[in-house]
Amino acid sequence: MRVATTNRIPTAAIAVSCGAGALYHGCEDGPAAFRRYLDRHAAPLDGGLLTWEPTPQEPAGGDERTIALIARTNRWLAGTTRRLAQSGKFFVVIGGDHSCAIGTWNGSSEGLREPLGLIWIDAHRDMHVPETTPSGAINGMALAALLGHGMPQLTALSRGTIAPDRICLIGTRSYELEEVEFAARHGIRVIGMDEISRRGIEEVCAEARTIADSHVVGYGVSLDLDAFDPADAPGVGTPAENGIRASEFLNAWGDLTSNPRCVGIEILEYNPHRDRADRTARLMSGLVAAAVGKETVQWIL
Repeated sequence: MRVATTNRIPTAAIAVSCGAGALYHGCEDGPAAFRRYLDRHAAPLDGGLLTWEPTPQEPAGGDERTIALIARTNRWLAGTTRRLAQSGKFFVVIGGDHSCAIGTWNGSSEGLREPLGLIWIDAHRDMHVPETTPSGAINGMALAALLGHGMPQLTALSRGTIAPDRICLIGTRSYELEEVEFAARHGIRVIGMDEISRRGIEEVCAEARTIADSHVVGYGVSLDLDAFDPADAPGVGTPAENGIRASEFLNAWGDLTSNPRCVGIEILEYNPHRDRADRTARLMSGLVAAAVGKETVQWIL
């Protein structure tokens, strides 16, 4: 693995301990579990400074309170990434379910006051709206909500600062027809596993960066860990077979995230209750190290 050499001292890391948008519980415990893993295994982050504060806890139940929690979490997260983007500080978001992408990228694009591109790496397309979703899971509506489509409680954060034609999805292999139609309607580039198999992950990631970094101030990278094959990342809520192999991906990831035009990243959907022998946590540690150049990490919760 090539490790990024970009000087990012310190890197702000934001822990989002909210899994209310997921169909299965567990990823709300991901940030704390990842912290414990790093406490036990200093390498490859060289014993970064971790400062933790409490975040809003999930309600006991009920759809209305769940939506309210997700909206509140995203407002908080948007404020945090807005401040970091305004100061020019690279950030790492550790989730939590993928619904937090609504806050991550709306906030950072507002902070930059310029359009932002986005690379979305995921087994799923996350382009449902309430009228099309078969599961009702909010994390399956995250990208649509980020673009202003869906529940008003979630789309209220959207300011139209991320153009659909500056978004590229990588690794999708589990989706519905309505999501295919959504992507076609909005001109979103989607690169599935069949195309990755033909072209190779490094070539695909290079194309994604070209798309996301054209005529914008910069780009972000949103990584759902279920993009990986379950053999490499078993600790996810909704695994999908025949995914991206980690050993083939890490060099391409380093190229994407170490680029000075990359304003921040998020690594989401870690479910520690499903991990085996810390395999997923170890992969996450390597991904963070590649993005920040193995420098000190300052945690914000």
